[in-house]
Amino acid sequence: MLAAILLFSGATVLASCSSNDDNSSDMPTIERITERGKLLVGTTGDYRPLSYKEADGNYWGFGIEMAGKIAERLNVSIEFAHTSWPTLTADVLAEPQTFDLAIGGITITDARRETMLMSDGYLCNGKTILCRANETDRFKSLADIDKPEVRVMVNPGGLNEKFALANLTNAQIIVHQKNEEIPSQVAEGNADVMITEITEAPWYVQNDPRLAAPLLNSPFTHGEIGVLMRKGQDDLLALVNSVISQMKADGTLRQLHEKYGLVYGY
Repeated sequence: MLAAILLFSGATVLASCSSNDDNSSDMPTIERITERGKLLVGTTGDYRPLSYKEADGNYWGFGIEMAGKIAERLNVSIEFAHTSWPTLTADVLAEPQTFDLAIGGITITDARRETMLMSDGYLCNGKTILCRANETDRFKSLADIDKPEVRVMVNPGGLNEKFALANLTNAQIIVHQKNEEIPSQVAEGNADVMITEITEAPWYVQNDPRLAAPLLNSPFTHGEIGVLMRKGQDDLLALVNSVISQMKADGTLRQLHEKYGLVYGY
């Protein structure tokens, strides 16, 4: 069982996007953030254990703690803004700018790097599945999943949906709007498989005995999760990469992996 996860305190949700426009777009990003006195962080809040928003408005997770380390280096507070997987790119590129960076389960891809900036990786990632614990023998490969009788559930707009559409031509693909609800949908029999990540699957397996991740140690893809931001913020990117490098060097990143029950790959 994972260690108790502490809620990240002091975070408030942005009341409106327009309130973040501080009319200083020509100013270097770090100078703008320090003058404002807070780091504006976009996150989905639906991705345990990387970014999750509780009913009381508090955020917790691996990515949330990473954002805390970045804000600590900047010596500013944090304010969180909601984004979603379907709107992530549009939100990062929005005018006026809605947040300084986005964090929490964002895979580093060439497509994202073409139009935005992505930090170095701080968490290894890869596609895997969740299924019911009594059906682990049923799903031993991607071919076992790609059958007409198998119902595969994904959240809309993200890489999980793209992976399913590209690799599962025979299975029934069900798009469910709320990512955090899909594991329980599988557990309750409303779907057979959830396409997910090796960063997300262990949390649900450890917190719901009805679920299993039989292919956790042999993911379909291999990648890394990083911090996403708009182009032109090279000073902020350099600072974020410096924070990640320092956390790798001093053992802080390994401690976070252990806290959330994730494999340390650095």
